[in-house]
Amino acid sequence: MRDFAGKGAFVTGGASGIGLALGHALAEAGMKVMLADVEASALDAVRRELAATGATVKSVLCDVSDRAAVERAAAETFAAFGKVHVICNNAGVGVGGGPADQIAPAEWDWAVGVNLMGVVHGVAAFLPHIRAHGEGGHVVNTASMAGMMSAPMMSPYNVTKFGVVSLTESLAAELQGTGIGVSVLCPGWVNTRIGESLRNRPARLGPPRAPTALALERRAQLQELLRAGMSPAEVAARVMAAIRDGDLYIFTHPEMRAPLEERFRRILAAYDKAASFKR
Repeated sequence: MRDFAGKGAFVTGGASGIGLALGHALAEAGMKVMLADVEASALDAVRRELAATGATVKSVLCDVSDRAAVERAAAETFAAFGKVHVICNNAGVGVGGGPADQIAPAEWDWAVGVNLMGVVHGVAAFLPHIRAHGEGGHVVNTASMAGMMSAPMMSPYNVTKFGVVSLTESLAAELQGTGIGVSVLCPGWVNTRIGESLRNRPARLGPPRAPTALALERRAQLQELLRAGMSPAEVAARVMAAIRDGDLYIFTHPEMRAPLEERFRRILAAYDKAASFKR
């Protein structure tokens, strides 16, 4: 997809971080942008910030883990812009600082609801519309390098991000020849507030468990890595290039190639063992 001017875009997690940067990049390309988020005050502030640049931008409160809420946001976007061509299923939360067997069910529910089902809901709400108008478009799903290789103490996050990668690969195969592109964004460390996800933890989940000393140590390490991370604007620039070029995978940190290659080496070694197995 190379023609952006005057077309509509929908971005979840649009009030901060990568989502906000995507909103800016899409608006700069001439698109009409709907920003969706659960943080009302931040969402209103960034809407006014973008509108001040002369962009056509609107905002809608939306908890992506709620299918009905995403469907309402989609209906509001169609009413505002007529047609939508680019959807960025970007909202995410950082959940799971501890051993897998010690993570509370509510934390699994939260991670799966936002990180995975939020993407599923976005695809279900918008893709039929893009198919129907027949003008082509692009779907961007935000995963993570955690969707390519699993680090310890991050099981809910890893599981959901692997799911987003798999969903996107399935969509890419299903949409071949339709004029609708698909990309999965797998960034490394980016300077965002994902380490502060507890600010948006739904009250319905009850109070979080008191963090262990190990979890607190892990959280502090995470915050340092995020603060030193890539700028969201650089990530958004790479996403825009991928949309233009029709790329399926979007990576941001070449230095993370080596551990990924090591994962692939172990997988291929297991296939070699299977091929030579004798009872």
